[in-house]
Amino acid sequence: MSEAIGSEFIGDEELAYLRSRTAFVPGAGMALDDSYRLAHLPLIDPAHPRAIARKDGTHYDNGRHPPIYSLVVPTLGLQEAPAYRELEQELREAPFAGKIAWDIVARRQAKLHATVCGSLSIGVQPLIDPAARETLSRIGPVAMELRGLFSGNVNRGRLYLRLYPERRDGQNALHLLQRALGRPTSDLYVVGIWNLSDDLDVPEAAALASLVERWWDRPILRFTADRLWLMGARDDLVLDSQIVEALSLR
Repeated sequence: MSEAIGSEFIGDEELAYLRSRTAFVPGAGMALDDSYRLAHLPLIDPAHPRAIARKDGTHYDNGRHPPIYSLVVPTLGLQEAPAYRELEQELREAPFAGKIAWDIVARRQAKLHATVCGSLSIGVQPLIDPAARETLSRIGPVAMELRGLFSGNVNRGRLYLRLYPERRDGQNALHLLQRALGRPTSDLYVVGIWNLSDDLDVPEAAALASLVERWWDRPILRFTADRLWLMGARDDLVLDSQIVEALSLR
């Protein structure tokens, strides 16, 4: 991974971040949503009274599931970026800092990523055929920019950075990668980093809304991704996960 210089990045008008963000309501708190209480909260605090251990029609069991394999963009070196350190310091000083699972943040640092092709297979490692590998190599390294802070309308309780890919020949470069692998294109690529351990009260929710607004357009890190990880994970926080292979974009 190297620094991206002089690239044009896809903007919010072509991505899903604006329509997918949390709708903070003035004078109201922010409750963890059911998807978060099922997939994330049992991993953070399995004894929490609002944690959902399992639900009919899903494969979650206390936050864990059969291994799911996905292709992701690693974001190595993020913690050394000055803007990242500034944002994290603001989070540590926020009124809701005591509700961030900081131990989870530390455990996940080496595997931070944004998903490009999710759920390629379940239970069995997928095969990436030689033609797809050759196409990825021809596409080559992709410039990207991370911006923050983001709270979504799904998995409300997890806080992210947003990834903006380069525009190449008029196209979203991540769409080129997705098509090379025969996958549908997507328009939301987030790096999940911070997890809340409880609902936010009114002042806490207002503080988070303010942070999201102030940091929305702030660049955190520019880099050029020269590989994708094939990652298998038994939980959505990739606490029990394995980087099976690194696919070169060279």
